[in-house]
Amino acid sequence: MIEPEIFLENIVKGIVENQDDVVVTKTIDDMGVLLTLDLNPADMGQVIGRQGATAKAIRTLVRVCGMKSQARVNVRINEPNKELESAE
Repeated sequence: MIEPEIFLENIVKGIVENQDDVVVTKTIDDMGVLLTLDLNPADMGQVIGRQGATAKAIRTLVRVCGMKSQARVNVRINEPNKELESAE
């Protein structure tokens, strides 16, 4: 059985151009598992997709992967622009 964070990383690396910039961070709390996805700003459109369809599909697949290990898994995609503003 594959871990949800490895599954997410493999899916996203298959979609994006800048594979080395893909970083998945795992956080566990009372609500379940939160996987935070950081990637190159140039790849955001490919991961989000038209009207968010690709992001929704990725979230669904990762959630199903988490169900296999009886974990509630959510995916958060960090927006690179907000990270740059908060760093200043």
